[in-house]
Amino acid sequence: MYAIVDIETTGGHASANGITEIAIYVYDGRELVQHYETLVNPGIPIPYYITTLTGISNEMVADAPPFSAVAPMIFSLLKDNIFVAHNVNFDYSFVRYHLQEAGFDLQSKKLCTVRLGRKIFPGLPSYSLGNICRHFQIPINGRHRAAGDAEATMKLFGLMLQNDTSNAIAGALKGGSKEQFLPPNLPPEQVKLLPSIPGVYYFHDQKGKVVYVGKARDLKKRVNSHFTGNNPGRQRQNFLRTIHSITYQPTATELMACILESVEIKRLWPPYNTSQKHVEFRYGFYLFEDQSGYLRLAIEKRRKHSHPVHSFNMLVDGHRMLRTLIREFELCPILCFLQKEEGTCAGITAQTCHGACKREEEPAVYNARVMAAIGYLQQQQPSVTIIDKGLQPGEKSCILMEKGKFYGMGYFPEHLETDHLAIREYLTPYPENETIIGLLRPYASGVSAEL
Repeated sequence: MYAIVDIETTGGHASANGITEIAIYVYDGRELVQHYETLVNPGIPIPYYITTLTGISNEMVADAPPFSAVAPMIFSLLKDNIFVAHNVNFDYSFVRYHLQEAGFDLQSKKLCTVRLGRKIFPGLPSYSLGNICRHFQIPINGRHRAAGDAEATMKLFGLMLQNDTSNAIAGALKGGSKEQFLPPNLPPEQVKLLPSIPGVYYFHDQKGKVVYVGKARDLKKRVNSHFTGNNPGRQRQNFLRTIHSITYQPTATELMACILESVEIKRLWPPYNTSQKHVEFRYGFYLFEDQSGYLRLAIEKRRKHSHPVHSFNMLVDGHRMLRTLIREFELCPILCFLQKEEGTCAGITAQTCHGACKREEEPAVYNARVMAAIGYLQQQQPSVTIIDKGLQPGEKSCILMEKGKFYGMGYFPEHLETDHLAIREYLTPYPENETIIGLLRPYASGVSAEL
């Protein structure tokens, strides 16, 4: 038996909205066996735009039963039948959520007439209920009302049963089939063709724009995990409706996938990614030459596409580090912007000033000490070369961080000597960020990074 369901609601997600009308047509594949419909008092005001769309007003539901009162009847009609709806995940998420609130646990198999329509009647310009019913001349007696839409869906489903030469319905009902969980606009072939390897995957909307980026140890398993469960929240429901296609980039290792995911989130800024989108208030030491030829170190916030000689997270860390360099390499605190120009330079430890700030010391002599300080700073930073298996036979993968800066990653021929200069030619440079540096730093001390 099939239970053809349609509901009208106060909004787009179950956890914060109510059902205003429900219709259930119990169908045996040939004829209508039982029919139930009722208005429902949602317990919250119906927005004006919903009333305009459905015609259901607050006055109409004022004397209607609350969902808890009709839940026993609804559960009895659904519990032993296959739940069928146009865009089934929407209707099922609402009905299951409100049944749970009333004390009933619905665990039904589902069929989506949008997805089935794409398989059984391929090539139609639209699979919305109104357009597909218009194409097959199925009348809808009351569009955007539960009974009218449910009756039309039942007739459409009957037509699908008659024309299902590829056994799409039986395939969707198989125990191992995940198709009933997939977003209505996502072709199932794209999920089936995903490989079980590490990589980065991209969810695209109807216009091809990337709306989410994720990394995976196993692309097929991770992508499918997005579509399991029946979370009724608004963000998840909107997210599922947005997904129209999937693309992916394979990587040889999960660590490479983690790095590429971070790069792509920063590059694409997808609307449904929340992690790694914080603003990075990192600082850096910037080196420049003034008009008199003296090299000057300055602490500034990191700017996009800038190249500091050293980076750090907190301003206090930068000041402490700079004072150490001034003391150890006898740099001028005025030329490092730790004292004002008009002040008297006495050095951090009251040491004798070499006179660079008064232009008495030769620039070349002072600059040599500045470069020595920078060299010392960079030598303290870790360098990491991670060589692992490649994507293809006969190659290896490499991730390279030099003196605390992430250079890039890629693949090189297996027979190549593993020295930096030879490998670098094969690597793709990528911009670094805090997440990537955090992933790689544990490898510098020989500790395995947790992915």
